[in-house]
Amino acid sequence: MRDWGMAQLQLLPSYFASQVRKLFPANLPCTLLLSFSFYFLWPALAFGAAPPTGENAYCGKGNAAQFGDKDGLAELPRACFYTALEGTPSRGKQIRVAGKSDLASAIEHARCGDILLLAAGNSFDVKEFPAKKCDDEHFITIRTDTSDSKLPPEGTRISPAWAGVSSLSGHPSFAQPGDGPAKLLATLVVRRPSGVAVGDHVRFIGIEWTTASDVYISRIVSAEHGDHIIFDRNWFHPAEGQEVAHAIGMSDGAHVVAVINSYISGLYCVARTGKCTDATAVGGGKGDEAISTLKIYNNFLESSGENILFGGAAATQVPTDIEIRRNHLFRPMQWKEGQPGYVASNSGEPFIVKNNFELKSAIRVLFESNLLENTWGGFSQAGFSILLTPKSQQNQCPLCRVNDVTIRFNRIRNVGGVLEIADSPSKTGGFAADGGRYSIHDLFADSVHEQDWKGGGGFLRLVSWQPPLHDIQVSHVTAFVPGRMLSILNPGAKLKNFIMTDNVFSVGADRPIGSAGGGPESCAGKSQQVGGEAVVTECFDPYKFENNLIISNRGSFPKGNHVVTSAEAAGVRDLKDGLANDPRLCHEKSPGCKKPSPGAGSSSDGRDLGADIDAIETAVAGVE
Repeated sequence: MRDWGMAQLQLLPSYFASQVRKLFPANLPCTLLLSFSFYFLWPALAFGAAPPTGENAYCGKGNAAQFGDKDGLAELPRACFYTALEGTPSRGKQIRVAGKSDLASAIEHARCGDILLLAAGNSFDVKEFPAKKCDDEHFITIRTDTSDSKLPPEGTRISPAWAGVSSLSGHPSFAQPGDGPAKLLATLVVRRPSGVAVGDHVRFIGIEWTTASDVYISRIVSAEHGDHIIFDRNWFHPAEGQEVAHAIGMSDGAHVVAVINSYISGLYCVARTGKCTDATAVGGGKGDEAISTLKIYNNFLESSGENILFGGAAATQVPTDIEIRRNHLFRPMQWKEGQPGYVASNSGEPFIVKNNFELKSAIRVLFESNLLENTWGGFSQAGFSILLTPKSQQNQCPLCRVNDVTIRFNRIRNVGGVLEIADSPSKTGGFAADGGRYSIHDLFADSVHEQDWKGGGGFLRLVSWQPPLHDIQVSHVTAFVPGRMLSILNPGAKLKNFIMTDNVFSVGADRPIGSAGGGPESCAGKSQQVGGEAVVTECFDPYKFENNLIISNRGSFPKGNHVVTSAEAAGVRDLKDGLANDPRLCHEKSPGCKKPSPGAGSSSDGRDLGADIDAIETAVAGVE
């Protein structure tokens, strides 16, 4: 590990930095100080038991944030939204809205604190929910008139079965009402092309949102300029056969907005002949008004482009304080050409597929306990599941940045690549403001594909133009990939503070650490011919790349790592052809284990190398 200097010691929370100074002599070099600090204290701050799973685990009454200060290098969100029913009181009148009634008139005449009961099984055309200028003690609740006893309990995800749909082709099975599928939701039919505008202090419960079949609708709901909005146990989907790009947009002034316990399906854009190019279930970020305090919890999120995307549009602000937990980010395999039951668009063209989760502009994001699956390349992307890619889209957001992102206790499967971290220029040459302070740990990825999914099959592709990416920590990850462990494109100064420790990898590329392009001017262009350590030394300073357990029979790696040639030698319980039925490490000779793994109990915090699989399984239990 190279000398970071005293400034880098401040990456630790101040209390722990001071304790490190007390523990060791005053003349101890900063090199060793930082080594001890990150090697022993960083895991204690971030790792351990499984994370909490409750809806408001990190948010107390009165929107009191309880995320903590930092996870390793990344600052955690400072603000939150307490979304329990008791936190959004509606103590006013109950107003019944019968089928074929004028919903717009009912909304206009409703007062802060009222409850609008929409007749279940009926449809209502809607264009906007105007701002009522209510307050935190007087929410307007708009809900189905179905009784609570027949809806999923508070904090439980709804499914299309509550709208009478027992299953969706190519989708996982979902929960059903006690008496079987029934039309228990009220349906809102969107007729505004840019989406229904939602005002302030409103909670939607038991609503089915869909689009008019005779109007092109690009977005179902827009929370622009919205304040204190909750979509709770709602189902969003386009009209049958309609191309709709977005379900919920959180842009220009969206403040304190939550999507919880809901189901979003059927969003897609069609290649070549379509009206859109980038379908998202939830996302936003454009505009000039501050966007902050967003919560996406316990949802099924399906779209062809990105399941979740923030940034990627003209803006003079950056979305901040975003909580994304316990969501299933999915697209059906029957959208992939060549798969059994392949479904194309009406024109015969495929749907445009990109990524599961992407940030182009965001600050202080917690991405925890999510299940991500089914991402492939072939369009403008190469099938990576997660992208941290600060971007000044069309050179119209020079202030855009991606900073302070924590990715922990997530599960990834059936993808063309795991992670891409990049700050590439826009097509017009503009760069974003910054990218860095990323904490990635307790991530498990397998069933990663290469050419058959039009992807590279790698774990991490790192592309740095300007300003240089910085402060990236990847620890306690387990990933079995057929491609590269790390590929790099960096034609500029060496990247600062890169940490890759305590992981378990299986890699298949001839050069498992190598170039991601850029020719000889890139740091890895020539050094990859020498080997992995040469690449890392040429591309990063300071860095820490050690104590990883790596299964590979090709290439070379930096010193200080455990390199073996088979899953058996690594002591992985059950790994075959990139698919791990049990990715845990062997601790003793037992069925499935011929000997203890060299990674058992050998991490910097005394745990096994790799992800805490038990914690991840607990974290994502019930998400699918």
